[in-house]
Formats: sequence, C-alpha cells, structure tokens
Amino acid sequence: MTRSAPFIRIQMKSRLLIFAILAAALPVLGQPRPPDLVPSLGAKTPEEAAKPDVKKIDETKYQIGDVTFDEKSREIRFPAKVNMTEGNLEYLIVRAPMGKLHESLLSTEISATDLNVALKLLRYPASRELYALPNKTGGISGDFPDVPADVKAGARIAIDVEWQQEGKTKRVPINDWVQQEVKGQAMPAGPWVYGGSDFNDGKFIPEVTGDIAAIFVSGYSLIVYPGKDNGDDEVWIPYPNRVPAAETAVTVIIAPQKKP
Repeated sequence: MTRSAPFIRIQMKSRLLIFAILAAALPVLGQPRPPDLVPSLGAKTPEEAAKPDVKKIDETKYQIGDVTFDEKSREIRFPAKVNMTEGNLEYLIVRAPMGKLHESLLSTEISATDLNVALKLLRYPASRELYALPNKTGGISGDFPDVPADVKAGARIAIDVEWQQEGKTKRVPINDWVQQEVKGQAMPAGPWVYGGSDFNDGKFIPEVTGDIAAIFVSGYSLIVYPGKDNGDDEVWIPYPNRVPAAETAVTVIIAPQKKP
C-alpha cells in the first residue's frame, strides 16, 4: 500500500514526539549515567534536541541538518572528511572541533543529535550491551546490561564510506580503512552497534563530546565497535595506502547490517 505524503508527515511527527518523551524520561527511568566530567559547550537540552527541523526531500527521503535518511531503505548519509592517515585510532568518527581529532579516522561537522534522531525515526533500536554499568561508588563496573536478542540484532549497522577518486565514485566498508597493526590485517568485516549513548545534566553527551563512532569502546559514543580488540587503544591504525589523503571529502553511509 502506498503511503500518502500527509500520512508520512504525521508518522514522522509521532516518532519525534515519542523520541522527545523517551529523551526526557531517561533520567527518571534510572538509566546509568557517566560521571559528571562532560564539559558544557552549548549542547542542546533534551527538549531542544527532540525538536529537529525535519525536511522532506522526496517520497521516501528526509533531511535533518546535514543528515539525510531514506525511510524505505533505512539508509543514512552525512558528509565527513579524512582526518588522519597515520597514528593510533580510538575513534572512527568525531565531530569537529570538540571531538578527539588526534585519534579519529574521520571528522564531521554534523550534529550528533540529528544523527541520533534519524536513527530513531528509522526504527533502529539502541543496544546498550557494550556500555558498562556503574558500580556502587559511581565508577564503572565489569557488568553490562542484559539486552534482548532482537534489540541486539536490530542495533547492528553497516558503515560504508563513499568518495570521488579520479572522476569515479568509490564505495567500501569503512572496516577496510582500519588496520589491526599487530596482525597487519584490515578490521574484520562485520557490524557496528548503535548504542544510543545517554544524557548528562540535561545534555546529550555525544553532542558535547563529539563522540560519534568509537573503535575503543566509549560509553559516550553514539556508535561503538563490538569486535575483538575493542578494548585496546594501541592496535588500530588507518590502513596504509587504502585511506585517501587527509582532508579528502567523503560520505558516510549507515544502513542495516545484512544477514549472513
């Protein structure tokens, strides 16, 4: 059945309202929060973050800030650039200028809030499986949330990168641009996890810290790497001779992880 434009707009508004309620309810629901060490950089409040300006592009595509997304394919796109071509990596993508640019493969200027809303509107469930629970003294424990299997599966995403090279459009999985230095091999093919991050003192943490996607697991990051060695910050580097020159413009593409 083909959906009319008014129906889609109503559906989008309904999802935004749900997101606003969930965002505001996080502190009340007792979700674990990181320590109060996130600086205030003018981040949006939950109420402001939940009211983005969603624009309709065509029958299935929408835009929030510089983030575009397709309701049918559930694909998300946003601009970024190559940030570094050598050195240890802890992050895949950070937001400039507040993100940790000295250890991130890519940088972007998009709003983490806009990206998070796009993920919510496209029905990606946030899996908190990699965010360690706090201990009794407020530190980090060795325990993790028990997440249902269907949520884990739905939170798995593929991340590709697209760019222009010699007049041709190239597209590869972002894992191909990251090397496990000790093994001398590319990061294994596989998914990333949309974790959703959290709010702290009324601020959406990735909006403040700039942590968009982390290789070395960070409780502040919106997206995290679930694979082996995600707890080692000294083994990941940009893959030599695969990553284009620094400052090369790219498009990051997020899509549902394909089932084997």
